[in-house]
Amino acid sequence: MKPIIIDTDPGIDDAIAIAIAAFSRELDIKLITTVNGNVTIDKVTKNVLRLLAFLKKDIPVASGAKRPLLSDYINASDVHGESGMDGFEFPEENTDLLLKETAVNAMYKTIMKSNEKITLVPIGPLTNIAILFRTYPEVMEKIEEIVLMGGAVGRGNAGIYSEFNIKCDPEAARIVFESGLTTTMCTLDVGLKVPIYKEEIERIRELNDVGKMFYGLFNRYRSGSFEEGLRMFDSCAIAYLLKPDIFIMKDACVKVETKGEFTYGATCIDFNGFFKEKPNANVTYDIDVSKFKEWFFNSIDSCNF
Repeated sequence: MKPIIIDTDPGIDDAIAIAIAAFSRELDIKLITTVNGNVTIDKVTKNVLRLLAFLKKDIPVASGAKRPLLSDYINASDVHGESGMDGFEFPEENTDLLLKETAVNAMYKTIMKSNEKITLVPIGPLTNIAILFRTYPEVMEKIEEIVLMGGAVGRGNAGIYSEFNIKCDPEAARIVFESGLTTTMCTLDVGLKVPIYKEEIERIRELNDVGKMFYGLFNRYRSGSFEEGLRMFDSCAIAYLLKPDIFIMKDACVKVETKGEFTYGATCIDFNGFFKEKPNANVTYDIDVSKFKEWFFNSIDSCNF
C-alpha cells in the first residue's frame, strides 16, 4: 500500500475524495491534516472528524493553518454551504482522533518515523505544506512525491487565470512548487472535463450507504448543477494515485504569480521553455472521461463498511 498524507479543507468534493481513498486497498492514509480554505479551519476540522465517524475509519487528524501566509482570507461557502458539508446528517465527530499537535508537527512526526517515503496529497490550499517545508526542510528527503489538486492551464474559477486552491494562498503555493520535489498537478481543467450528470448521481445513490451520503452532499454542491453536471475536482488527485494512465500530462516549469494586479494566484505553466528553467511539475491537462467515470463509480461501489 502507498503511504499518504491527505491535506484538505472539506468541502464536498474533498469529502468524496477522502472517502474513496479511505476505502482503497492500495492507499494507506497515515494522517489527515486540515487547512483553512473552503470554510474556516474549525469547520473543516469538524467536517473531517464527522466524515470519519460516518465512514467508521480511525485515521488520526491534525488541525492546521487558520489563515493564508500573507494574502487575505477567501472561502467557498457559496459552493459548499455554510458548514462546508451541507446536505447530509453526519454523526457526531470522534474527537479522540484529533491530535493535540498542529498539522505541521504531526506531518513532521509521521514522515520522519515512516520506514517508507510518504506521498503528500494536498487537495486544498498549500499553506500547511509550505510551513512544513520552511520549518522542517529535512522532511523533503523522505517525501516520495506531491500529488495536488490545484492550478489551471487555462481560465480559472477564483480569478481570470487563478484556481481556488492556489488563489487561497499563492505565496504558499510558490514555496511548494519551488521545493524541488516531484510534483504532479491535477488541474482545474481535468476536473471540468468529467462532470457527473443527474442520471449518474441517481445511480450513485443506489450503490450503498456511502453513495446515499454522496447524493445528499451533491444536492447542496454548487460546482455545477444536476443538469449541467457536478465537478469532482479533488477526486482527480486520488484517481491519479491509483490510475495515472487515464490522464494526459506534460512536464512543465510552473511559477505562481504573487504580484500581478489582475493575475494574482495564477499558475503560469511553461510548456515551451520560455522561462529557460527545468520543469518542476507534471501537469495534467486532459483525461480519459470514460475511464475516469468507470473508476469513480467502481470506487464508490467499493466503499462498503
